[in-house]
Amino acid sequence: VQLQAYGGGLVQAGGYLRLSCAASGRTFNNLVMGWFRQAPGKEREFVADIWWSGDSTYYANSVKGRFTISRDNAKNTVYLQMDSLKLEDSAVYYCTARDTSSAVFHYWGQGTLVTVSS
Repeated sequence: VQLQAYGGGLVQAGGYLRLSCAASGRTFNNLVMGWFRQAPGKEREFVADIWWSGDSTYYANSVKGRFTISRDNAKNTVYLQMDSLKLEDSAVYYCTARDTSSAVFHYWGQGTLVTVSS
C-alpha cells in the first residue's frame, strides 16, 4: 500500500486544517486507516483511526472533540479535519493503514507538516 498525505501547512491557533491521504496499491475498503503525529523531540503518537466501513472511529483524548477522521472509499482517501488547533498540535502528521485482522499499523505515508502559530 502506498500512502500519500498532503494538506499540512501553517495556521494560527484556533484555526483549522484538513489533511488528506490518498491510498493506492490494494483494496482500500479492507484497510483500517489512521493518523499519527510526531512533534520535535517527542515520540510518535496516535491521533485517530477509522474502520474500513467508516462507521467506527477512535480518537486520542488530546484531539477528541476537535479532530474528525473520515474516509471516502470511492476515492481511496482518508481525511483528518482539524479544528480549534492548538500550539501543541504542531507536528508531522503521518497517514497509516493496517489490515482489519492486524492490531499493528504497518503501512506508512511520508508525513505532512502542520505548524500552529500563536
